[in-house]
This record gives sequence, structure tokens and C-alpha cells, in this order.
Amino acid sequence: MDDRWLSMREIREYLGVSHDTVSRWITSYNMPATKFGKCWKFKRQLVNLWVADGGPDKRKRDMFVAK
Repeated sequence: MDDRWLSMREIREYLGVSHDTVSRWITSYNMPATKFGKCWKFKRQLVNLWVADGGPDKRKRDMFVAK
């Protein structure tokens, strides 16, 4: 299994989204990322789990779940 850190460019290409979208997901939707100096790095497995759990849409879904 490939457990290396992915760069911002690699994760953008993998997910098919823009730099601004990934940045927004990190700050507003708890996308799993680690900052090394000025650069964000990502573990593909953690991002896949985040997406499987609803990713950026999870917050919208949670608003409609009966508590």
C-alpha cells in the first residue's frame, strides 16, 4: 500500500478539484491534512476515509439527522 504523503497538487488531481476547494475543505470541513512548514500534505487513505464518511457533504447531512 502506498503510504507516502501526497502534495496539494497530487491531492487536487486525485480528487479533481481546485486548490481553493481543497483549502476550503481543510479549514471548513475538517479534511485530514498536515502542514509541513508552508505546505499541506495528505495521506490518501485518510482522505479516502473522510470522503467515504461524507467529506464536505457530511455537515449538510448532519443538519438533517434527528438528535
